[in-house]
Amino acid sequence: MERRILELENCNAWAEDVPGDEDDAVKEKADLSAMLEGAHEGGAPCCRGHGAEAAVDGEERRAKGCGSWHRLWRWIERRTMDVSNLIYVDQPTGTGFSYSTDLRDLRFGEKGVADDLYDFLQAFFKEHPDLLENDFFITGESYAGHYIPAAAERVHRGNKDGSGLHINLKENPGIQYGAYADYALQMGIIGEHAHKAINKLVPACYAGAIPCVASYAVCNSIFTSILLLAGNVNYYDIRKQCEGSLCYDFSNMDKFLNDNSVRDALGVGNKKFVSCSPLVYEAMIADWMKNLEVGIPALVEEGIKVLIYAGEYDLICNWLGNFRWVNAMVWSGQQNFSEAPMLPFKINGKERGLLKSYGPLSFLKVYDSGHMVPMDQPEAALEMLKKWLEGAMTRKTANNMMFADM
Repeated sequence: MERRILELENCNAWAEDVPGDEDDAVKEKADLSAMLEGAHEGGAPCCRGHGAEAAVDGEERRAKGCGSWHRLWRWIERRTMDVSNLIYVDQPTGTGFSYSTDLRDLRFGEKGVADDLYDFLQAFFKEHPDLLENDFFITGESYAGHYIPAAAERVHRGNKDGSGLHINLKENPGIQYGAYADYALQMGIIGEHAHKAINKLVPACYAGAIPCVASYAVCNSIFTSILLLAGNVNYYDIRKQCEGSLCYDFSNMDKFLNDNSVRDALGVGNKKFVSCSPLVYEAMIADWMKNLEVGIPALVEEGIKVLIYAGEYDLICNWLGNFRWVNAMVWSGQQNFSEAPMLPFKINGKERGLLKSYGPLSFLKVYDSGHMVPMDQPEAALEMLKKWLEGAMTRKTANNMMFADM
C-alpha cells in the first residue's frame, strides 16, 4: 500500500491509501534520489527550496491560483516517478517543516548538516532495508552546491569505514565571485567601465588570510555592486524583474503547504511550513565562503557520477563561474575533461543546452533557463536527470564521434 495525494482543488488536498500495482516491483528496483531541500535567499542557506513542489516538477509553475495544482501532481506521478524514486529532505534543521526544540540542533556548518543527513539516511534504510540495493543519488540546487558534496563525502566515508549501513552512492567560491563581473558584462548588465571597477574588488575576495565572515562581506560587495547597477533585476533570472524578497512570488505555494488538509496528507501535524528561517541564515553565514569543491575529486576518482548544471540566465550561480571551477578542479581526468568538446544537448532534435563530459564528471549549460532549471525547463531537466541516472549523458557513434542527443 502507498499513501498518495490524489487531488488538489482551491488549495485543498485529500489523500487515501491505494493498493500496489504491477509497477510496484519496478519502482522498488528504481534509483533512489535524495533531493536536499535547504535552499536560498540570494543563494544562502536560510530557506527551504520550493523546488520540490513547483520547480523540480514544474509543468504548472505558471498557475496563478492553487486550483490547477492537481494537474501538476498528475504530471509528477506520470513522468518524474518513472525516472527515480524521490526523498525530499528539509534541511538544515529549521527549514521547511523540519524543526527541533533543542537549540543545540542548530547547525553552523556542513559537518553538522552532513552528519544529520547521514543519520537520517541510516534510519530510513533501517526502516526500508529492501531499498538498500538501489542506486542512490544526491541531488539539489542553489546552496545545495554546499550540501551535496558534504553529504556525498559523508556517505562515502561511512561506506568505507563501515560505520553504518552501506548506501549504494552513485553520484570553489573564489572562482565563482571572480566570474560575476565577467558574466554581467557578457550579458549586457554592466558596461566596460563598471566591469573594470568591480574587478578591482576580486583580489581582496581571494585573500585567504581573512575569516569567513569578513570574506563574505568583501566578496559579496562584488555581487551587490552589480545589482546596484542592474536595478530591479531578478538575480535568479536576468530576463525578469525581482518580485518580492525572494524575487519570485511563492505565496500560493506557502498557502498550499500550510493548508490543514495538505499537512495532514504529509503527516507533519500542526507544524507550520517555514519558507525562510532567519535563525538558520545567521547560523550558517560563515559557511557561505567555504569551498566544498575540495571534496569532489575524491568522489569522481572513485567513479561516483557528478553532474553540475546551470541555467544560462542565472546571475547568482551563473554558468560561467560554475564552468570555470569545474574545469579548474584538480583530479586525474582534469586534462581530458578540459579538452573534451562542448556538445549540443538535444531533446527530440531540438538543442536545449551545451554539455561537456568526461568519465564520471559532466557539466551542462541549459538554454532559456534561469536559476531554477526544472521550473523553467521541466522537460529538459527531466531528461537531464534521467540520462544522468542512466549514465548516458553522451553516446558514441560508429566512427567514435560523441554526441548528446536525447
